[in-house]
This record gives sequence, structure tokens and C-alpha cells, in this order.
Amino acid sequence: MIPAEYDVTLPTALEGQPIERMTRDGVEYVILGTAHVSRASVQAVDALLETEHFDAVAVELCPSRAHGIRDPEAFKQMDLFQVIRQGKAGMVAASLVLGSFQKRLAAQYGIEPGAEMKAAMDGADARGVPVWLVDREVGTTLKRAWRSVGFFQRFGLMAGMLGSVFEREEIAEADIEKLKQADLLESAFSEFASGSAPLYRALIAERDEFMAAKLRENGASMDPSAPSRKVLVVIGAGHLKGMSAQLADQHGDARALADDLAVTPPASNWPKVLAVALVLAIFAAIGYAFYRSPSLGVDALKNWILLTGGLSALGALIAGAHPLSIIAAFVAAPLKPFRPGIPSGAVSAMAEAWVRKPRVLDFEHLRDDITHWTGWWKNRVARTLLNFFLVSIGTIAGEYIAGIHIIRSLF
Repeated sequence: MIPAEYDVTLPTALEGQPIERMTRDGVEYVILGTAHVSRASVQAVDALLETEHFDAVAVELCPSRAHGIRDPEAFKQMDLFQVIRQGKAGMVAASLVLGSFQKRLAAQYGIEPGAEMKAAMDGADARGVPVWLVDREVGTTLKRAWRSVGFFQRFGLMAGMLGSVFEREEIAEADIEKLKQADLLESAFSEFASGSAPLYRALIAERDEFMAAKLRENGASMDPSAPSRKVLVVIGAGHLKGMSAQLADQHGDARALADDLAVTPPASNWPKVLAVALVLAIFAAIGYAFYRSPSLGVDALKNWILLTGGLSALGALIAGAHPLSIIAAFVAAPLKPFRPGIPSGAVSAMAEAWVRKPRVLDFEHLRDDITHWTGWWKNRVARTLLNFFLVSIGTIAGEYIAGIHIIRSLF
């Protein structure tokens, strides 16, 4: 909280706001904890910029998120075909789901998500001081979080994200402001960590370390002979305690630490090994069925085609896909073992994007449409991503069910 010696000089907008002040390596940091959808947070940023002189402004943003806030229309240039072909459909969909929650709160209170970050950047530009983007790339964070948890925890993570799409309960603005209280945040994060310590580390703790390292790295580049070296740091309140502790106690080469935390860990090989082993076992079972009896082999092959293709097509159907996309899902799923690295969801989604090419209107309304669950079916961009996911899930389910059915039929 704000130290007592500052109380008499700060405006009303800063009363009760979580602020930490510290000096590290000759640089003074004024760290403001904010709620990402809050009028009071925007007012606090403006008040600090008006009442104090800063030589730089640091914000909890990575370059891609900063670009999105500065240019909200940038996402309209997204090439949906390239997103699917490059295997980024999952990342884009996850980012949209995460953003939809903030967008829904924004609709409640008439303030854009990240408005306090935009206010900080705009304030720095107006005063001619540099903006430091100190957060890790969101795609890297999501990948590290995803790969830090086990197979079943991933399903829980997906369920939680999807649940936020269907959640309609409004959150009182007073409750948003209460999230800034350090004791409540610490309690909430402790519960989160006990549920999944690796997930907590990837989403919170690692970013605390990364942002502290980037502040140290940027601080070291400031002119030591300058009359002042004072930096305003605007971060989410959930990072205030952890990042401040890291900034105070962190040692070692700052750039090397940040670079290490920015590396995406390689995907685990065991899911691929398990999938290959399962398919090999199934095809061995089909071959054995033909060896025992041609009719038994035909039945086994038919089960493989109908179950994998049928459940994949069902996923496309639930997504509201075009009939050609449904057919593409049905054809692609049984052939998946012969084209490793190309998921059935990608084949069906690309067919969907080709048949029902997203309109400019779909990109313009994308962020608004996905704040309600029906928008995922109404918007062509969102529906294509939904089709990718549901077809992929249908294919995986079909493979396991078909495998069990075929093996059981032989004994």
C-alpha cells in the first residue's frame, strides 16, 4: 500500500490503491497494481503521471498484446488459413477465450480491457518518455502453462476456459476493486497453487521473475549520469507482491534470466509415442482380424472408419460446420495415421474457411461476438476455430473407442 509519507501529496484517485516504491541499482521504481477492467485503475495511472515525473513507463504487456491495445483493428488482418496451417489455431482460440471474459466485464462497466495499460502508454508518449514492454509473450506463457501440466489437468484447464464462455453471472465493480487487496490476492493464489503448482508457476511466478529481470535489464541501460532515474511500473495487482519481491532480491544476469524464461519447452514425446503405439496396435488387430477371417477383418476396418470418421463428423456437426467440412472431417479422421502432424481438425477447419470465407464483418465483430456463447456459432472466424477443436476431440475419442471395440471383438 502507499507509505504514509506520501499520503499528503497524492490525489484522491490514489487513495487505497496498491503501490510499492523501491530502489534497485540506482533506479527508483513506483509499482502500481491494477485491475485490468477498472475505472479506478485508469484514474490511478493518470494521477501518478500528473503528479510525479518519470523517466520511463513500464507496463505488463508483451509486444503482441501492446500492439493489440494500441491498434485494436490489427486482428482483422489475421490470415485464418495461415493460423490453421501453422498449428496456431489452439493459441488463437485460447487467447480469444481469455479475452472474452475481460470483454464481458468491459461491456458491464463501459471500459475497455487493458485501458489502464493504454493510459500508461499514451501518458508516456505524451511526455516523450520511453515505454518498456516487460511481460513475456502471451503465446509463450500459454504454451509453458499447457506443457507444465499432465494429460488430465489439460482437460480441466480446457473445461475451465470453456466454462468462462458460458458463465453469465455479473461481477460487481466493488468486487473487482477488492481484488487489489494484497491479502485477498495472496489467499486466492495460494489456493490456485495448491490446485496446480506447475500451472501457477507458468502463469504467475515465472512472469514475476521475467518482468523483474526485464526491469533490471532496461534499468541498467538508463544513463547513470542523468539527474533522475525513476520508472512507473503498471502491472496487474496479482503480480505486485511477487514481482516486487523478485525485483528486490533477484540476482544474476538479467538478460540471461529473461531469455531462459522466454524459451518454449519442447513438447513431451510420450503422448505422441502413446498415440503411435495405439494406432499400431489397432492396425495390428485389424490385420490379425483379416488373418482369422476376411469378414472379421472387414468388420474391424468398418468399425475404425465409422467410429473415427463418425465422431469427427459429429464434432463438425456440433460446430455448425458446412456439409463439405463435415465430409472432410469424416474422410480425414480414419486417414490420420497416414498423415502424421496434420490433425483432422485442421483439414476440416481449412475446408470450412474455404467454403465459408470469413467476411470483414466477422473480423470486426469477433471480439464482441465471442463474449456470448452463441457468438462462437454465429461468427465465421470463431466457428472455424470451434470446428477445429471439436473435430480434433472427436477424432481422438473415435480412435480410442474404435481401438477398444476392435480388440474386444477378437477375444
